[in-house]
Amino acid sequence: MTPAPAPKRLLALQVSPGRVLEIDPADGRVRTLVEDAGPAPDGVVAAGGAVYWTTMGEPDIDPRTPGEQGYDFSRRNGGVHVWTPGGPQRDLLPPGAMTTGKQLTTDGAGTLYWCDREGHRISRVRTDGSGLTDLVVTPAAEGIMGECVGIAVDPARGHLYWTQKGPAKGGRGRILRAGLEIPAGQSAEHRTDIEVLWDHLPEPIDLHLDGDTLYWTDRGAAPDGNTLNRAPLPGPGESGTPPQILAAGFTEAIGLAVDSAAGLAYVADLGGHIREVPLPGGPADGRAPREVVALGVPLTGLCLLP
Repeated sequence: MTPAPAPKRLLALQVSPGRVLEIDPADGRVRTLVEDAGPAPDGVVAAGGAVYWTTMGEPDIDPRTPGEQGYDFSRRNGGVHVWTPGGPQRDLLPPGAMTTGKQLTTDGAGTLYWCDREGHRISRVRTDGSGLTDLVVTPAAEGIMGECVGIAVDPARGHLYWTQKGPAKGGRGRILRAGLEIPAGQSAEHRTDIEVLWDHLPEPIDLHLDGDTLYWTDRGAAPDGNTLNRAPLPGPGESGTPPQILAAGFTEAIGLAVDSAAGLAYVADLGGHIREVPLPGGPADGRAPREVVALGVPLTGLCLLP
């Protein structure tokens, strides 16, 4: 039997102070790549020898409201940033280019895609900073129901997938699909090709697409929330089947990375943990989930290093 390849290294985002971390899942060693990643980094991807990440920006804080509910991220001060090993970090899109930068991904051909939660939109830009375009804009009147969070793209089939988490622990989260290009004669605000694939999920957050299988984290209420999930992609006009829960018991599950060659998934949470989850049917099937690190500070975005 051919042994599974060694797991790849991870990039993880620390929320406060904002840092980009490199983590070796084999031994849990942590190295800081970017010491000052800006306020509240959330989505990260490695592409073309560089590391890109989004920031949510500085929130307005209501001291009368305890915990996360007292943080208001509706001020437009998020951005997209880049660091190349051996060089300085810089702004690809400066603070104020968006409201709240969330999960970030790439099509593998020089374009970045992300969700802007309080900005109610999905956007893209080329890795040289050109071609900034909104692809989806949800109505402001939808409030929290229209906030976009997690994202995945399928360039081969021309599809875009994203999550709208709904209210905290509200059981009204959705996963949606649309074309990577806006239909002719339409706009980002008015598209007729948007499909709701899953509805009434606890609170779906980050996405990962692997072939015909969609993975996602969910930070909603137990038993179906604070979980890692997967399900096959539905066909055109079809709804998704009930997801398979692969792991549970996270502390506000956020970041997600899937190493399909090694048969492993990784989940980062706001409790500061990164957990490794063997995938059923993969080379690591039968192994128990394990904790890679417990850093004691909130962690958000997660990705594999190529």
